[in-house]
Amino acid sequence: MTVPVPTPTVSAMSPQPYYDPEVRAAIEAGPRLGTVDARTLPKVRADRLLLNEQVQLSDAVTRTDLHVPGPPGAPDIRLRVHRPRGTEGDLPCLYWVHGGGYVLGAPEQDDLRFDRWCQRFGLVGVAVQYRLAPEHPYPAPIEDCYAGLRWVKEHGAEIGVDTGRVGIGGPSGGGGLAAALALVTRDRGEVEIDYQLLIYPMIDDTRAGVTASWDVPVWNTASNEFGWKSYLGDLYGTDDVPAHAAPSRATDLAGLPPTYIMVGTLDAFADEDIEYAQRLNHAGVPVELHVYPGAPHGFEGFAPGSALARQARNDMNNWLASRLAPPVGERAVAPAGTGSRP
Repeated sequence: MTVPVPTPTVSAMSPQPYYDPEVRAAIEAGPRLGTVDARTLPKVRADRLLLNEQVQLSDAVTRTDLHVPGPPGAPDIRLRVHRPRGTEGDLPCLYWVHGGGYVLGAPEQDDLRFDRWCQRFGLVGVAVQYRLAPEHPYPAPIEDCYAGLRWVKEHGAEIGVDTGRVGIGGPSGGGGLAAALALVTRDRGEVEIDYQLLIYPMIDDTRAGVTASWDVPVWNTASNEFGWKSYLGDLYGTDDVPAHAAPSRATDLAGLPPTYIMVGTLDAFADEDIEYAQRLNHAGVPVELHVYPGAPHGFEGFAPGSALARQARNDMNNWLASRLAPPVGERAVAPAGTGSRP
């Protein structure tokens, strides 16, 4: 477990949490997310889709949308498949769950991520479009994610996936769903995953940690409350919330796959993510934790050129490379190219 220790730059008596100056300047220079609630949600969703359309992608990666069976009695789900051009044979797969606090987002928002990762690592990225709350509260989103993962494990050879080498991951609400997905796969025992890559995951509906009450610059307390209320519906605020909805509720973390968790100290999720990593460690799960001083939620996206963001990408890439290393005796598929980010 690796926890970088920040260099103090403010008085030890200061009640204000440390905010990395470089990240702060980058975030304040751009458009602010603001509070996400029932009133602002339609506009935030629309703005996010517009941003997705503006991303410049290379032609070194193919992107194909598939529609596969959803959970029993539910609509089909869309899987967005990313594959590096010029590769043959079955490649390892990273099954991805987009972020958005359970209430917004689409697979396209991670196109750039996989444009780079597919080239760097020679992998297939499969991003799932799950139903969003509040229109579709728990368990619809996690069941969609599970249905998509099960399809990849059972039919992945049809899209050039090595079905014996599949990991999962996601950021924010997608990280929360990925953490829940790891619990679901363990508990149902129908498929197996190799690892989980959790980027500042949203996992604690009680929001009991100190950082959950801070006035943070991105995904504030009101947005966080709205996200959980939307996702949990009638379960919100009760003792009946299952671990498959809020992974922090899990009492047994044994048997989960190797895990990577990253979060900034100025993220509302800092306490819950650090605590989850500690509990994974206590349960005997190989876990690598990175905590970035003065970094708010989404910092590597809002401030991609900052030193902290570069360090976060480097740390994540190094860990992912270690998980994707081919088994002894097998020859790795050469990636189509390399990229500097993420």
